Amino acid sequence: MIFAGIDAGSRSIKVVLYDAETRKVVGRGIAEQGVDQAQLAEALFEQTLEVSGFGRNQVARTVATGYGRGSVRFADSTVTEITCHARGVWQTSPDARTIIEIGGQDSKVIWIEPDGRVRDFAMNDRCAAGTGRFLEMVATRLGVDLRELSEISWASARPAVISSTCVVFAETEIIGLLASGAAVPDIAAGVQKAIASRVSAMAMRAVVPPVYFTGGVALQPGMCRALQEALETEVQVVQDPQFTGALGAGLVAAAQ
Repeated sequence: MIFAGIDAGSRSIKVVLYDAETRKVVGRGIAEQGVDQAQLAEALFEQTLEVSGFGRNQVARTVATGYGRGSVRFADSTVTEITCHARGVWQTSPDARTIIEIGGQDSKVIWIEPDGRVRDFAMNDRCAAGTGRFLEMVATRLGVDLRELSEISWASARPAVISSTCVVFAETEIIGLLASGAAVPDIAAGVQKAIASRVSAMAMRAVVPPVYFTGGVALQPGMCRALQEALETEVQVVQDPQFTGALGAGLVAAAQ
């Protein structure tokens, strides 16, 4: 029996098809978010089904999560991304006790029990300065592709200090650093360090290892390194981090 999970995030929409009998992901798709979220989610769902060789009548239940979950009108139910990320990470990494998720417009620290249940969480959704949107802005200002930002940061000898906690003021600070001749790798590394510091403050250093990193930002190795330094513990990136929320939603659908 096939179940579907849809993560309608602020920057992209992800779909995962989960086979409850084999306990395997049998299809997945991703698309950039846009103005008509409902239409985009519907189109991606249909496309994922077609590519994976399934018909809509083969999907027993669909659960939506994420920033725009309310716009996924064909979903049978909606669940918070806290629950879905915890469930998705625990499925692939059952030893996880602390989860760090950095999305397009918010960041979260989630503590889970050995059985995968959420014990507690902390969330920053009031400012983009600790999110993927901040990294996108920085990449634009530095004139590089977002995927290059992490590679560039490895060349940093002395990360720049980014002290502003607001993305608008941080952008002004970065412009000033560029004007003063600061090296691009140092600015890139400084931004990663600033985001990691905000996550560490949000967690109040109460991280319980093993710690796993998920969300689209986890695809940048430089961010993982920055988090390890800020939290003073090993941080592991989960398998296919951008699909964790959708996987969790699919698993919740299978359990309902």
